[in-house]
Amino acid sequence: MGGADARVRRPRGVIRDAATIVLLRKGPSGPSVLMGQRGSKAAFMPSKFVFPGGAVDAGDAQVPLARPLAPACRSALARADGPSPEALAAAAIRELAEETGQILGRPGPAPAWPGFEGHGPDAGALRFIFRAITPPGRPRRFDARFFLADAGALASDPDRLDPPDAELSHLQWVPLHEARALDMPFVTEVVLAEAAAHHEGSSAPGVPFFDNGGPSSVFRRL
Repeated sequence: MGGADARVRRPRGVIRDAATIVLLRKGPSGPSVLMGQRGSKAAFMPSKFVFPGGAVDAGDAQVPLARPLAPACRSALARADGPSPEALAAAAIRELAEETGQILGRPGPAPAWPGFEGHGPDAGALRFIFRAITPPGRPRRFDARFFLADAGALASDPDRLDPPDAELSHLQWVPLHEARALDMPFVTEVVLAEAAAHHEGSSAPGVPFFDNGGPSSVFRRL
């Protein structure tokens, strides 16, 4: 990431930083992706199928990681006016655990998160593949970073979807080639295509960025 592309200036109280995990699970008929449905009364994207994720909390920056981010991933995430790459990684892993019960962790000092007893967040399992800022006019706006991870790195049983909270319903492993048939936001559909490209080894260089943080929408690669 370089130059002006690395810095997005905006009021931090208006657009919240967020992190999301696209979790892929290998299978005999191809990969599946973990998705859930938001509630019909949710203020943000009601009734839509999405990946697990959410806003970065202040405490995420203090969480020790059992394995650090890969240098290339950390470099792509780094920028002057936002959360640290480590806070973004911790937020993504925390949200995955809260919304699905899945633990992306390795043995190490455990954060005060449900299910992480004896494990710390495994940031080394994450690959930064997409970034998008919610367009103006929405009830809530986020600067979301999307991470790709392999279910083989889970310290939990991928078939046991037992989330501590109920923000997502109908949690399921969806065959990747069928996932776009679900009712999902446009950006989720675009990220699915990017995840599929990474899985197939056909992704373009750089990280796609839908930047709606300024007066006009801009697409760029970080």
